Amino acid sequence: MELLGDLGLGLQTALSLTNLGYCFIGVLLGTAIGVLPGLGPVATIAMLLPLTFGLPAETALIMLAGIYYGAQYGGSTTAILVNLPGESSSVVTTLDGYQMAQRGRAGVALATSAIGSFVAGTIATAVIMLFAPPLAELALEFGPAEYFSLMVLGLIASIVLAQGSLLHALGMILIGLLLGFVGTDVNSGMQRYVFDLPELGDGLNFVLLAMGMFGLGEIIANLGSGISRDLQTKIISSLMPSREDFRRMAMPILRGTLFGSVLGILPGGGAMLASFGAYSLEKKLSRRQWEFGKGAIEGVAAPESANNAGAQTSFIPMLTLGIPSNAVMALMIGAMIIQGIQPGPSVMTEQPALFWGLIVSMWIGNLMLLILNLPLVGFWVKLISVPYRFLYPIILVFCCIGVFSLNNSTFDIYVMALFGLVGYVFRRLGAEPAPMLLAFILGPMMEEYSRRAMLLSHGDPMIFITSPISGAMLLAAVVLIIIVLLPTISRSRVEAFQEEA
Repeated sequence: MELLGDLGLGLQTALSLTNLGYCFIGVLLGTAIGVLPGLGPVATIAMLLPLTFGLPAETALIMLAGIYYGAQYGGSTTAILVNLPGESSSVVTTLDGYQMAQRGRAGVALATSAIGSFVAGTIATAVIMLFAPPLAELALEFGPAEYFSLMVLGLIASIVLAQGSLLHALGMILIGLLLGFVGTDVNSGMQRYVFDLPELGDGLNFVLLAMGMFGLGEIIANLGSGISRDLQTKIISSLMPSREDFRRMAMPILRGTLFGSVLGILPGGGAMLASFGAYSLEKKLSRRQWEFGKGAIEGVAAPESANNAGAQTSFIPMLTLGIPSNAVMALMIGAMIIQGIQPGPSVMTEQPALFWGLIVSMWIGNLMLLILNLPLVGFWVKLISVPYRFLYPIILVFCCIGVFSLNNSTFDIYVMALFGLVGYVFRRLGAEPAPMLLAFILGPMMEEYSRRAMLLSHGDPMIFITSPISGAMLLAAVVLIIIVLLPTISRSRVEAFQEEA
């Protein structure tokens, strides 16, 4: 009965005209940036953060969430029609989706993607409803030592699951932690790493870092890569899959949803890892292995279901523990902090309208996406053909306006531009910037929880090991590091990153 009451509150929040409107804007914008190669949810959400200042907290999060899972829908469109994934989680879809398009089955491939994503989104929303509340209640039992160890585990997981060199990922974590310490220490009142610049007295603004590293950094990288969008598809005919298609896609959708739901919850997981894993699993289980890579409908259904499920269940650790499982969730936590909300288990009890309204809005948003995507295929095809040289000046202008509006300071624009160049350099060096963003968010929180734990233990650091939960999480972090240091795994990480690059 309590769950029904919570869902009623969520419906009341999500179905308000304002929240419905922003949910629609979010999923529409998410689909558009998913369709356009070179843009992505991380860069887009980073650029839109300044706009959330004037919105209610639940409205802002509903719109930003819609952008994230909407991009998972949109990314499949270019993967199928142009053989160019609009979103990283749709890379796998190109293997069979484009082959289906070349055989005149583009409409069926797009429909399979939409149906799989809707089913996965619906089931993932139910998973959040069922598992988030008990996890939040468990988290309320955590003390400072447990929270510190949980954040350490989250950072180690982000290192393990990041692409490329382990050393690069570790370096990005350390840089993120150092950047998080810039500003005035809340306990001593001393300023740290401000270099006599009064503008840095309150620390680096999360919005500047995110917009620079992911917004401007992405633009510079795209200008250097020379993205090609030559449409090579045949005319889209019927969108309706046959009875045999439905029979073949049913189990891959369910398996992909289950696989994505589990991986989305894990720190460092999310949509991209889920889509790759679901495709590999489906290929091993299929009786038609020879069709994979040649237009197997299972090769579209499984990864598209998995990436949508993974995108939505990644909200669980963010909402219940205050731990971001990927870069987008770090931005969502940043949006909550901007709104004056402390992320963590207290959100469900102190902000029930936000918590349940966001969850219910995910199902509403998935329904909007199902209705929107298929009729608008022709429009998305035209949008793909827009040259990037016409898009990036508009994006740059909005970035500068958004950053200047934070404090009416040109210093903020310079800081954003600096981080844009830094982000581009990191990409050229093969260092993924996402772990740095996670560390920047978690660093100050880790420092605070470690101080509280040391005060409670009267300066005894053994509290982090003697506490059963804290000790188990630190042990898990050590095991992860040992596994990833194995020569075969370390070598395969670098090779996989070089192939993708």
